[in-house]
Amino acid sequence: MNSTNKKRRVGIMGGTFDPIHIGHLILGEKAHEQFQLDEVLFMPSGNPPHKQNRRGRAGNKERVELVSRAIMDNPHFSLSLEEMHDEGYTYTRQTLEKLTAQNPDTEYYFIMGADSLLSFHTWKDPQEICRLCVLVVATRDHLPQKELDRKIAEVSETYHANIQKLSTLNIDVSSHMLRQWIYEGRSCRYYMPVPVIEYIRKEGLYLELCENGE
Repeated sequence: MNSTNKKRRVGIMGGTFDPIHIGHLILGEKAHEQFQLDEVLFMPSGNPPHKQNRRGRAGNKERVELVSRAIMDNPHFSLSLEEMHDEGYTYTRQTLEKLTAQNPDTEYYFIMGADSLLSFHTWKDPQEICRLCVLVVATRDHLPQKELDRKIAEVSETYHANIQKLSTLNIDVSSHMLRQWIYEGRSCRYYMPVPVIEYIRKEGLYLELCENGE
């Protein structure tokens, strides 16, 4: 394959990003470096209309602004609103089908945590997802490497998946933890970019007791 028909490589970082934090950003940066990605799309998921204003959570517009502020100084990070629409949640398979149809010259790398791989069989149409992209799995300290390797082999065989391990340090931080810290008035400095912290303060986000979950 010569340079004129070489496919672009684009990573996808999906999630609620409620709020986005350094763990998300480090995964995106390390995936860009390890797999020579041309671009990493940060793709916040939409909330269904009946869950737009969940107590202790940020709304769709606010989460989009948080992501935009977090990635604005990185030239190979981009904001994608592909899953941000009035209908709410979009299945990963639907998103990948649309992107690959629109961009046949692009190979997509879907970045996920090891925890997501463990529950991958519960996702909608996992075999189609594997057909449409490369799965990039970030390791976690609490999951033994042997167990992760066993799961990678199992998913690869079951769904004919191309699964690559992302070599990165485990960052022990979660959105749920940060929402709790903000509610308690604790400092989140260095856990999120300064523009993200400033926006959270300006808009008074996460000052109510949050729901459980990521």
